[in-house]
Amino acid sequence: MKAIGVVRKVDELGRIVMPIELRRALGIAIKDSIEFFVDEDKIVMKKYKPHGVCLMTGEITSENHEYTNGNITLSPEGAKLLLEEIQATLNQTKA
Repeated sequence: MKAIGVVRKVDELGRIVMPIELRRALGIAIKDSIEFFVDEDKIVMKKYKPHGVCLMTGEITSENHEYTNGNITLSPEGAKLLLEEIQATLNQTKA
């Protein structure tokens, strides 16, 4: 485990403030959900990512498909959006 040298106090409502450097490094935005785990005497926090959610649209449908050994889930619309974005990027690099 890596220490980042930041100590925060718990307020009267049980809240702590997560340092912005940590939120940026982990891609945690305002309103994102955080999942908590306990490992012996440690609290482990992880950005919550529900299973089967489209990476591009946030949709959960029976038509969603997993790619890259389950690391990426896309709905048909999300796959179309991602393909368009990839094609646009490739066209920019060719120009």
